[in-house]
Amino acid sequence: MEFKKKFSAFSYRIIKALIWFFSPKFKVEGVENLPEGACIIVGNHSQLYGPIACELYSPRPRRTWCAGEMMHWDEVAPYAFQDFWSQKPKWTHPWFRLMSHLIKPLSVCLFTNAETIEVYHDTRLINTIRQTISTLTEGSDIVIFPEKDAPGNHILYAFQDKFVDVARFYYRKTHQQLSFVPLYIAPHLKTMYYGTPIAFDPSTPIDEERAHIIQYLRDEITHTAESLPLHTVVPYRNIPKKLYPKNK
Repeated sequence: MEFKKKFSAFSYRIIKALIWFFSPKFKVEGVENLPEGACIIVGNHSQLYGPIACELYSPRPRRTWCAGEMMHWDEVAPYAFQDFWSQKPKWTHPWFRLMSHLIKPLSVCLFTNAETIEVYHDTRLINTIRQTISTLTEGSDIVIFPEKDAPGNHILYAFQDKFVDVARFYYRKTHQQLSFVPLYIAPHLKTMYYGTPIAFDPSTPIDEERAHIIQYLRDEITHTAESLPLHTVVPYRNIPKKLYPKNK
C-alpha cells in the first residue's frame, strides 16, 4: 500500500509537469484584491482550464473543491460521461463512453494527489464542510467552481448556491466574516482575473445572504469578462467549439 501511494504521488508529479508544459501559461491579475486572510475564491469552470489554472498558477496556498466521483474508481466513468460528454452528438457517445472508462486511472491519480477536497451532494457533504473549515482556519484559500448544467448568461451557466453556507459555519467557529472573491478565467487571453471580494454578513437571513452573494459573484465575473478585449469564452459545458460564445 505504501509503494502504491508513493507511485501514485510520483505519477502525479510527472503528469502535472506534462500538463504545465502543454497547457497555456496563465498570467494572474488582481492579486491585490485578495483579502489578507483566507477566503473562498469562486470562478468560472471553463471546462478543465479553471482547475488547471488554479492548480498551477494560484498565488497563495489553496485547496479546490472537486466532485468526489472523480476520485473513486467505480464512480469516474458514469460521472465523467454525464458531465463532460453527454451533450456531444449521439453518434459519438460509444466513443466517449469508452473514453470515460479509459480516463479512470488518470482521474483517480490526479484528483487524489492534487490539493483538493472531495465534494458530494448527500450526507457526505458534512465531511466536505469540516475539511473546508479546517483548511480556512489554517490560512489556506478554498477554490470553488459552482456552475451547473442550467441556463445562465453568455459568460456563465447557473450557479449552485449552498457553498455560501460555509461562511456561516466559519463564522460560528471563528467569529470572523469570510470573504468570497470572484475569479474570471480566460483561456484565450491566457489570464486569470481576481475581482473585488464580498464579505458574508452573518446578521442577514441565510437565504437572503446566499442569494445576494451569488448574484454579486455572477455579476462581477460577467462584468470582468465583458470589460476585456474581445475573446472567445470557454463555457462550462463541453459543447462544440463553433458554439462557444464571445464575451461581448
